[in-house]
Amino acid sequence: MGEIRFHEGELNIMELLWSNKVLAAKDIARIIKEYIGWEKNTTYTVIKRLIEKGAITREDPGFLCRAIISKRTVQKTETKVLLNKLYNGSLNTFLVEYLDAQPLSKEELLEMQRIISNHRH
Repeated sequence: MGEIRFHEGELNIMELLWSNKVLAAKDIARIIKEYIGWEKNTTYTVIKRLIEKGAITREDPGFLCRAIISKRTVQKTETKVLLNKLYNGSLNTFLVEYLDAQPLSKEELLEMQRIISNHRH
């Protein structure tokens, strides 16, 4: 099975499910309308698409929705896609450009050094 990609609207629904674990579709629609302004039918269409992609499950009664793909999995996929698209897959190039544009504080540098030293084999 290939990596599942999401567009922004789908990610809005996934974020709700990652935060709340289980939500009824009607509650998802209510929250999305409040924050994004989508009508119920639009939200239900996106929920259906997420079910078809294998990202969420729906249980009856109550049309309860639950994420079956973790946020971490999506972050890994999207990070890899972004690195490939913008930096030819080079983490080093990304880090150099990022640090040039946004210098780290002393605390952030120490944290990065700690992370890197934990990943040495």
